[in-house]
Amino acid sequence: MNTIDTKGNWFKRKQIVFNNIHTDIKKLIAEAHDKNVCTSLAVFKPTKVIDFKIEKVASNWDKKKVAQLKALNDQGNLFDMEELPFEIVEKLPYKFSYVIEDVNGVSSTMMIEDWEIGQLYRNTLAAAEGNEAIAVEKVKEKYFDYFALKKDLHLYLGTTKAFHYRSKNPFMIIGTFTPDIEIQTSLF
Repeated sequence: MNTIDTKGNWFKRKQIVFNNIHTDIKKLIAEAHDKNVCTSLAVFKPTKVIDFKIEKVASNWDKKKVAQLKALNDQGNLFDMEELPFEIVEKLPYKFSYVIEDVNGVSSTMMIEDWEIGQLYRNTLAAAEGNEAIAVEKVKEKYFDYFALKKDLHLYLGTTKAFHYRSKNPFMIIGTFTPDIEIQTSLF
C-alpha cells in the first residue's frame, strides 16, 4: 500500500487535497443541485468556525428501521457471490456539528459524520470509565479547541443519495484535513 507522508507540513497531501477547494457554501450547494454538475464530494475551507455543537440523541437504533435493513440483507442479491453478515455498529448517543461561516459570511451548521469522531468518543468514553460528560468534552477539545482554532481546518463534505436533491443543504462533514497553519508557504 502506498502512503503519502506528512513531511513539510503535509506538502504532498496538500497538493492533492488543495486541488479544488470550495469556500462559498451557496455556490457549492447550487453545484450539488445542478443535475449537469451534481457535486457530491468536496473539500470546503470555512472562513471561520463559530461553534461546535453537541446534541444528545437516542442511544439505540430505531428497531423498525433495523428490521427493514436486516430483511433487505436477508433477501440477498442475485449478483453477490458470498453472503455477508448483517452487523449493526454501536450508535453514538450524541450528534456533533460545526457552525461555520463561508467566504461571504454565510453561516451553516454541518453535522459531522466522520468515523474518526465516533471512534474518538468511544475511546475517550472507555478511558473515562463511562463518563459521557468527560468523553464529549474531549471530543470538543480535539475538534474545536485544537482542529478549528489551532489548525488549518479543511472539511471533506459529502452527500447521501436520499437527501442529495431534496435537502436545502445536502452536505455533511465526512472527514477533516488538519495541517498546521502556515504563515508563509514554501518557495520550493
